[in-house]
Amino acid sequence: MSDPVKRPYDSSRRREQAKENRRRILGAAHDLFVTRGYGRTTIADVAAEAGVAPETVYAAFKNKPALLHRVWDVAVGGDDQDVPLLARPEMRAVLAESDLRARLTAFAVFNTATMRRTARLHLAVRGAAASEPAAAAMLGEIDRQRLESMAGHARAAAATGQLAVAEEECRDVLWSTTDGTLWHQLVERREWPDERYAAWLGRLWVSALLA
Repeated sequence: MSDPVKRPYDSSRRREQAKENRRRILGAAHDLFVTRGYGRTTIADVAAEAGVAPETVYAAFKNKPALLHRVWDVAVGGDDQDVPLLARPEMRAVLAESDLRARLTAFAVFNTATMRRTARLHLAVRGAAASEPAAAAMLGEIDRQRLESMAGHARAAAATGQLAVAEEECRDVLWSTTDGTLWHQLVERREWPDERYAAWLGRLWVSALLA
């Protein structure tokens, strides 16, 4: 009697399942952090919402602070690709615009789409920062990264020779208007459509930064 033929191990199916689990975990964590709060959300809560075991969450993300960090990265980029925002094609197209008025207008549209993905989560992290050290550390990193990003935009704007203010002022104006607060107040609370908000933000930047 011959030995049974062994089936080859299908690692691709296991990889796809792990990828799907990560996607579900990240989505569940995002929704719970926003609706329930970071401090009141446990790994067990995330696992139950995602339909996986808590051990699966720990295996994928190690702990809740690491999960929060990854949830933020995905919200900023809009996907799970490890590509910095300034290096993404949409942002490269914005920075390639030589007319600074048109660039700021396009950047306002881009930023509005980013706020749609991140503003609620940013507010949740900010709300937890006073009592949760991990949230406070995440908030500091978010603000630092955003300041670095706006410094890059300001350098590029200054290089066009079209700024009416100092490069540092341009950086600070952009930084102070891109943390999600304005978007939340006008879009979520005053019910502005995103299109109206983007057009208004573009005009604000143009009037504040150009002659």
